[in-house]
Amino acid sequence: MLLEKMNGLKLAIVVPCYNEQEVLAITIQKLLDVLKELEQEKIININSFLYLVDDGSKDSTFEIIKTYNRTTKKVKGLKFTRNFGNQNAILAGLLGAKKLGCDCAITIDADLQQDENLIKEFVLKYKEGYEIVFGVRKEYKIKNPIKRLTSALFYKTMSILGANVIPNHSEYRLVGKKALETLSNFKEYGLFLRSVFTEMGYKTTILPYNTKARMAGKTKFNFASLCTLAINGITSFSVVPLRLVAILGIILTLVSFGVGLEVIWEKLYLKNTIPGWTTLVVCVCFFSGIQIFCLGIISEYLGQIFREVKSRPRYIEEMELI
Repeated sequence: MLLEKMNGLKLAIVVPCYNEQEVLAITIQKLLDVLKELEQEKIININSFLYLVDDGSKDSTFEIIKTYNRTTKKVKGLKFTRNFGNQNAILAGLLGAKKLGCDCAITIDADLQQDENLIKEFVLKYKEGYEIVFGVRKEYKIKNPIKRLTSALFYKTMSILGANVIPNHSEYRLVGKKALETLSNFKEYGLFLRSVFTEMGYKTTILPYNTKARMAGKTKFNFASLCTLAINGITSFSVVPLRLVAILGIILTLVSFGVGLEVIWEKLYLKNTIPGWTTLVVCVCFFSGIQIFCLGIISEYLGQIFREVKSRPRYIEEMELI
């Protein structure tokens, strides 16, 4: 028995959950089957487990987790007191898995639109020496063109504004023990994990995968969620927007100087300021809009500083099942 336990790695599969009662039982069973197969192939050892984080669900999500936990200790769980967001749920899951002594952890969505059959390839890449393995979506099967467009804009905007992200990578990744240890040293409130792992500097690689249709229920991510995620990522990892504000200020100063010369010219040579009324109104409205926009950018950074200075908990645990 001792020899059997020593075979392979201790793998943790971390699953953030929010109102996933429609799919969770199927998801747990499929992931348990993956663990069983990898154990039989001696790629991982029999101490490997699932770690499900209930991010303040209002349905029976945690009851399902508890039911499986009573059946098998391969299913472990954590419940938040309320909804703290997907990033915090993933963070709590990774830190919880680290605390339980895993060699590496894989994060995957509860709806299993990401291909769980690729987990074996993740582990093999880790055994080759890669500390972090990023799952990258090959094709987007959602038919809604607006959703496809907003997703593409999300990655493009993040890249342009200086947040180091891998295009079409969401939260499907493997993180090794060294990266988990490093992650525990990140103490800021608004962690944006997609950039955190690319910034660590460990040896990384990517694994392409095809998405699947959601088994049941509805996605919890919408346009507003993506906007919030993007703003948090940009303000956490980039000062490019602040530099753009400074550059914009210089440009508008030059434009304002040119408009001033034009007004003086009208006054001295045309002897009639009425024709410039339209120019005046347009300039006032334009510059006012730019000022408000710039103040909005600055306020986002101030808000980020405000949250960090308070140093409140990123999440509050209500119950852990181990």
